[in-house]
This record gives sequence, structure tokens and C-alpha cells, in this order.
Amino acid sequence: MNLMEHRKEPRFFSSESVTEGHPDKICDQIADSILDAIIALDPDARVACEVAVTTGLVLVMGEISTECYVEIPKIVRQTIREIGYVDAKYGFDAENCAVLTAIDDQSTDIAQGVNRSQDSDADEAVMARTGAGDQGMMFGYACRETEELMPLPIVLSHKLCQQLAKVRKDGTIPFIRPDGKAQVTIQYDGFRPERIDTVVLSTQHDPEIAIGQVQEDILREVILPVLPEELVDENIRIYVNPTGRFVIGGPQGDSGLTGRKIIVDTYGGAAPHGGGAFSGKDPTKVDRSASYAARHVAKNLVAADLCDRCEVQLAYAIGVAEPVSVLLETFGTSKYTNEQLCDLVKRVFDLTPDGIIKSLQLRQPLYRQTAAYGHFGRTDLDLPWERLDMTERLKEEASKL
Repeated sequence: MNLMEHRKEPRFFSSESVTEGHPDKICDQIADSILDAIIALDPDARVACEVAVTTGLVLVMGEISTECYVEIPKIVRQTIREIGYVDAKYGFDAENCAVLTAIDDQSTDIAQGVNRSQDSDADEAVMARTGAGDQGMMFGYACRETEELMPLPIVLSHKLCQQLAKVRKDGTIPFIRPDGKAQVTIQYDGFRPERIDTVVLSTQHDPEIAIGQVQEDILREVILPVLPEELVDENIRIYVNPTGRFVIGGPQGDSGLTGRKIIVDTYGGAAPHGGGAFSGKDPTKVDRSASYAARHVAKNLVAADLCDRCEVQLAYAIGVAEPVSVLLETFGTSKYTNEQLCDLVKRVFDLTPDGIIKSLQLRQPLYRQTAAYGHFGRTDLDLPWERLDMTERLKEEASKL
């Protein structure tokens, strides 16, 4: 047998998402609600807000430096109420949980480098720029698997969780509760999605409802409306509440913490993650802003037809404005070399904190809406880093290569 003619074994890849009622996502949404409230009044505030939840308790902690005042307990309770924890029988509710705060100012050691860039051999104008709020590496990614230019497994996982929240809130399925999660496995031929292999969906529910009804209603109202028919065949495996019962959920069932769903927030594991979380951080923190910038770069390169897949890595030193490295990988999907496209990116995009904040309009209260169902590929939101506003400039510059 000619091995070159032998078809490659199929590749399977899975991603998961969680609903806004998941304990970790409660924390992300509270942190970003606090950030939005502060930044609406003081766009230059420094915010690094962390949240933990457990049965009957919310702890808000971190470092916040601002000239304004916001009523944190009120924001916490309103966020929990909007998520849907409004009844004590859920084991956690907005009116009866305790809210504790432990907030300090931002460290002056950090602030001195952020306020005034420490770039070596820099003139006074450069020194006046904002320095990166921390060291670290951030990744952005885009591909042609979906119209969102995102990996298909994470897109479908998010859509399932959004649909689960929708049918809960509009009363289509009245017995489900806020906590839930979904996971989708796609079978690939190379990097082309061939079929949906497995769907797993779990939802918190009323204790009086039989598991058979839960499974039937979720399949009909949540799963089948979301899955693309052309990718569904008779061999698909679907599991709904596979343990048979999911009554105890939310913070009563599991403690929650900000930043513990960073893969859900990004690309579902299809691309690397530098490790830094997003929620609760103002845009001087490059964990957040540079990850948005890297996605903006990658998406515009793919949309400009300069490559079919793109991964961008940015790295920063605390207090230094310019990234210490920019790396770009197109996985052999471009007629240009990675080095050519990397040089192109450096010419077209300002990847300093000030440049990112200005170009992506990050000093505004837009963060709470990103804290559930992903920060990227959101066709339901108008997010600046998702705009294809640099494609023509990239095409023009690429034509000169």
C-alpha cells in the first residue's frame, strides 16, 4: 500500500463553555460589573478586582485606585439578580447572601512603571507613555472554521450555553436553573470540520422534574436548534445531564473564583493561553488589553486573506510600553513568510498599552457583557477588537512586500 495515499486518521477536538450562572462566571461578571461602574465615572482608574463565591457568601478583594465612589455591595447584588439567582431555594440568592469587601490601593511600585514608561534609552516623549501593567505573554488566534473566524467547538459550546440561558429566562423551559455547561467534540479532516461527534450538556434543574423530561426538553429546545444540520449524522452522541440529576448547583454546589475559566473565555483550547485572566482588570493590564489586541491582529490578517489560520503572541515587561517580542505563526497557510507578516503587523498596529487602549476604545464600560459566553467571536456584541477595520490597510501594505 502506498502510505502517501492512505487517508489520515480523523482528529477529534473538544471545547467547553459554561452559563452565566456557573460559580466561576458569577465571579467574572461581578468583577467586570464593578470595573464598568468605576470606569464609567473614572476612565483612568486602576482596577484589579477579584471575586470569590461560596454558599451564601461573596468576597470582593483586590487593588483599586480611583477618584470616584461606587457602592460595591449594591453592584454585587444587582449582578447576581440579573444572572437569575433570585430565590433562596437555589441555595444562593441576591437578597440573602453576605457581601464582604477587602480593597486596597494599587501598589505604588507597580503604579510608577505604569504611569511612566521605563523603556530603556527612551526620550521624554516615550517615557511619558503608559507602561505595561505586568510582564507576561498574550495570544490571539483566528481561523476560517466559522464565520466568526473562531474554532468551531468553542463557538457551538457558547451557543448552546446562550440558548440554555435564553430558554430559562423566557420561560420556554421553566424548570431549569442558572448553573449549566456544554461541551462539543468535532471530528476533523486535517483542520476541516467534518461532523459533530459528541455533545454534552448539563443544566441545574428543579428537584421535582424527572430526568426524562429534562433530557427531552433540552434536546428539543436547546441542542437541536443550535447544531448545524449539515454536521449532524446518525452517529452523533448526545448526553444531557449524564449523572441523572443536577439540583444542587451554583455557589452552593461549588465555590467560584474569577479567572478560572480562561480557556472558555478565549479559544476553547485550540490556541495557547498565556495564563492571565481578563475579568476585573482595567486596560492598563496587558493580560486583558494585549489579548484583545492579539485577537484583533489575527482576525484582521485572516479576514484580509493574508492567511487561513493565524496565531499571534505578544510579550511585555512590566513598566515598559513596547512589547519585548511579537511572534506570528500561520501554519503554512500564507504565501508570505511569518517574518514578513510579523514585520507588517509591527508597521500597521500600535501594540503599546496606550496604542491598544486608544485604537480599541478600552476606557469605557464595555466589560460586563464579555464576562460570559466568550470574549472573542461575539456576533451578538459590537466589540472593538472584533471589528475588521484594518483589513484594507493590511492588504495595501502586503501588496508592497
